[in-house]
Amino acid sequence: MARQAGKAPVIVVYGGDLYLNGETVREQCEAALKRRPDAELVELDAATADRYAFDEAVSPSLLADVAVVRVDDLQSADEKLGDSIVDYCTQAAADPNNASIVICRHEGGNKGKRLLDRLIQAGARKVEVPDLKKPEAKLNYVMQCFEKQGRRVEPIAAQQLVDVLGGSIGELTAMCGQLCFDFDDDPIGLDRVNQYLTANAQVTGFNVADAAMAGHTADAIVKMRSAVEQGVEPVALIGALASKLRAVAKVSAFNAGRISAAELGMNPWARKYVKLGGWTSAGMATCIRTLAWADEECKTNGGDPMYALERSIETIATKGRA
Repeated sequence: MARQAGKAPVIVVYGGDLYLNGETVREQCEAALKRRPDAELVELDAATADRYAFDEAVSPSLLADVAVVRVDDLQSADEKLGDSIVDYCTQAAADPNNASIVICRHEGGNKGKRLLDRLIQAGARKVEVPDLKKPEAKLNYVMQCFEKQGRRVEPIAAQQLVDVLGGSIGELTAMCGQLCFDFDDDPIGLDRVNQYLTANAQVTGFNVADAAMAGHTADAIVKMRSAVEQGVEPVALIGALASKLRAVAKVSAFNAGRISAAELGMNPWARKYVKLGGWTSAGMATCIRTLAWADEECKTNGGDPMYALERSIETIATKGRA
């Protein structure tokens, strides 16, 4: 009979962001268990399991005739285990409706690529996971998180989530879910996002930067001192300030035709939230030099990070004219 991709007995979840990779494997396992409510879930780690453990997992047991077998670290499988999975895939593809379902997790890269190719040739289905390395990909992911729950989020609010939590897709996903659970707003706006992010040390850094960029010197300095009291390292606050300055510099260069849209790496709608009014090349250079000095003060024994941070905030708030 013809092999149907949707009923492939072996599924390989491949590469991409590690958190999303793991979530995709979990979702595939849940879907398989719904299709086979009489099956038991068996979990194996290819780094430690052997072919005998796999053969036993896919065989009928006292508890169930079929199983959903999750195999982690497929890239670490030894040759004999790999052969066993390939052989099973070939045999089970002839009658996928009555076979155990095997869901393998491969973290990507060249390790284990030969096994992956053999499995696909034998009838396995490959599910590729996005890597979410680019800011635009993370932004689209946030939008999708809200869409999956039948909700919307304002673009500037989504950008704030990415700016603050984009380094951890797990935290980013959890925050999107929490916002949808706790608030009925549709779309979720920037105020709601900031309301939930103020307890996060990194967010406090971006709040300091936002206040400084808006010219609110006193407010930015108060927030900066509060952040330090909460345990935020001064160098992290400098990083947040530098990030905002880079956005202004890049948008200015893009508008002047000095860099391409690809080099800018920013959605058109996001560009309009970067305020260029009042900035000059000399003012930007002054701010960058002040931040560099503050960074040195934070990393040098005998320096005064708090004074350097206050001077940096004052300089940025006046667009380099202080």
